[in-house]
Amino acid sequence: MEQSTLLMSAKIHFIEAKLSLIHIPLDRYHHYLPTILRLLFPPGTVAADDIEGRTPPGYLPDNESWANKHAFLNVSVTPIECSIVCDSDLAQTLFQPAIEASHSLISNPVNKDFGSISDEDFVVISVEGAGMEAGQRVLELTSPLALAGISLFFITTYFSDYILVPAKAKGQVIRALEDRGFAFENSSKTYVNPAAHHRHHSSCSSAGSGSPSTPPPKTVTELQTRTFDNLRRHSIVPMVDDDIRLVQCCGSNENPDTFVSNELALQNGTTKCLLHKPKFLSLTMTKEESASLLLEKRLLSNFDMYGMVDVLLGAKDNVLIPITLDLGPLPFEATGIVCGVAGRLSDGRVMIRPIDMNYLSTASAGTVMVNENDLDDAMEKLRIGADGSIQP
Repeated sequence: MEQSTLLMSAKIHFIEAKLSLIHIPLDRYHHYLPTILRLLFPPGTVAADDIEGRTPPGYLPDNESWANKHAFLNVSVTPIECSIVCDSDLAQTLFQPAIEASHSLISNPVNKDFGSISDEDFVVISVEGAGMEAGQRVLELTSPLALAGISLFFITTYFSDYILVPAKAKGQVIRALEDRGFAFENSSKTYVNPAAHHRHHSSCSSAGSGSPSTPPPKTVTELQTRTFDNLRRHSIVPMVDDDIRLVQCCGSNENPDTFVSNELALQNGTTKCLLHKPKFLSLTMTKEESASLLLEKRLLSNFDMYGMVDVLLGAKDNVLIPITLDLGPLPFEATGIVCGVAGRLSDGRVMIRPIDMNYLSTASAGTVMVNENDLDDAMEKLRIGADGSIQP
């Protein structure tokens, strides 16, 4: 059987990290903001030390960046929530006290949403490569896991795709990907498909096509049908804020001559964005790559430090429009949403041409991002019912 382009070029490996997923309601955002800033800018990094006046200009201890302190970290603010993926120990150390403090500030706490930390731990798979359209790549990566009944979260960044899966399901994830054609390398930490593999850009959340006890679907088409039936059953409809126009960028910190200034400009710009509670921002950081940002185009000016440093790289004229699915009504461990949505948009048989997409998963929502010229067609596809009719 012919291998897909993705399976022929992508490299996949587990990042060594035990992660938690944190949900923060937007009406409690400013209560948690100091904790978020502590998470992003820990003491001992170039940006934090320089801001406190302890780092001499040009001095780079081990070229350490605040943006490379974490094995994996994502902070996202969307129209639905603020969502964080971070080290499980940091989640308990930093955010559990903030959640408890939030309780104490409310006089009538009944039925209030104070924020929460996931009960279970997650592990993350990094996917790097090139060459496949983002929507097709999301489908290729998530379909083996969805068909195996594994819940997942999907995050696209400037450099790589990341798939979060429950730590307890790691063995099942490995088997599902191996059955698809991926193979482990380097002590079962890295996958490289024997035929090679591919990548592009994408972001996503996963909640599912049914309850976890429901037998997984046998085909992507069946999964797609279940997914949209499930969304309609829970009155989950795609939502668009016409004022949000996104661009995908990355931090520029490779030049030793400008490293400190770039780090400070990136920190300064990120802080400005967060202080004013953006409508949409997603920041992803790892030890291996420069910081990746998906943010409103209007926020780019926050990163222009005195007009001297272009701290962000990327195609800033390539505007993406987010389509949000509020997945709060679905079980947290539900499966299949990412794959179902990607399959619907990528399917050229469904009335309209295939639509390329990115996808961002957060704790309680999934956000599809499409080119602004594709928005109307994408919305029409997402409203198509199982009988082929357009839903309201």
